[in-house]
Amino acid sequence: MSLSSPFINRPIGTTLLAIALVLVGLTAYMRLPVASMPNVEFPAIFVQASRPGASPEIMASTVAAPLERALGRSRASPK
Repeated sequence: MSLSSPFINRPIGTTLLAIALVLVGLTAYMRLPVASMPNVEFPAIFVQASRPGASPEIMASTVAAPLERALGRSRASPK
């Protein structure tokens, strides 16, 4: 006697069991406490850097790029 033989021999009972499982699953799914708009806070880093008399190109190459590399590297590494 295999595991599936009672289900094959009683197709009406098997169908009713399947319908009951679907209904219980749908009821449980509808009762899940899920917010439509969950509160999610994305990590942000705010840095202010200045270099008096420097052009935007110099600031981008000597200040902003190294800061971005350093902050990106520290964020990716686990603490």
